[in-house]
Amino acid sequence: MTHFEQIGNMKKNMVRKDLLQEAKRCFVAELESRSGGSENFGHEVVVSRPLRPREAIGDPGRDDFAILRGKEVLMQAVFRGAAGQAFTAAEGSFNGSLEDVLELSSAEAFERSVLIAAMNAVLRYFNLIEGTVHCKDEGPRRCADCMAEWIRKQEADKVGLIGMQPALLVTLVKTLGMNRVLVSDMAEAGRIRCGIEILDGMDSHEIFERCQLILITGSTLANGTIDGLVEMALNHDRRAVFFGTTIAGAAFLLGLERWCPCST
Repeated sequence: MTHFEQIGNMKKNMVRKDLLQEAKRCFVAELESRSGGSENFGHEVVVSRPLRPREAIGDPGRDDFAILRGKEVLMQAVFRGAAGQAFTAAEGSFNGSLEDVLELSSAEAFERSVLIAAMNAVLRYFNLIEGTVHCKDEGPRRCADCMAEWIRKQEADKVGLIGMQPALLVTLVKTLGMNRVLVSDMAEAGRIRCGIEILDGMDSHEIFERCQLILITGSTLANGTIDGLVEMALNHDRRAVFFGTTIAGAAFLLGLERWCPCST
């Protein structure tokens, strides 16, 4: 997808400000088109639970990932044997029909994460998306290695990272230099990482003003901040690339650009 195609899709989807609700609408339409009146997917059971940190990410060789520090959990939903995941700060388990999932409120973080993980699992079952399960052990390091090669090809003068992913940050700084990287994160605002002061994740205007390319964690879909970030990308005519497993289904449904080379 070209940058201009992405901007067109983003503008179309910003008619409704809640991108999760728009993704849900598209998801329901996809289910209806596949049922054809002969199969009721609504009664299919979806099981969702938070994975233990090592179960989710294994041993990545470093302990500064948020999930290993207990700051977030990885919710995993399973539909007909297909798994989909979503990072969230809210814990809980869910066992119910797909119809029950679609009736959940999206006002709370837990309900949002169940919906997102379930959409990822179902779309994965239909072979419409890939990369819905987070990489483990050496995976984050391989992802960072892929980032080094990929980011060089983008030819952006400055790159923003919204949402702390420590392995990616290290690679961005090594590849581009500290003066060409800006980072924001809600949990780590004000801290110094890789020689860079982390900006407040609730105010990312500076990143969109100064960076031509912005990498955004897919977790923004779960915590509800994605809408404002997409709007800023449109207002500043910036290329937004979402990374991670959380955004897999929504990226497909809404035509957003996603980068996640080592997920399975």
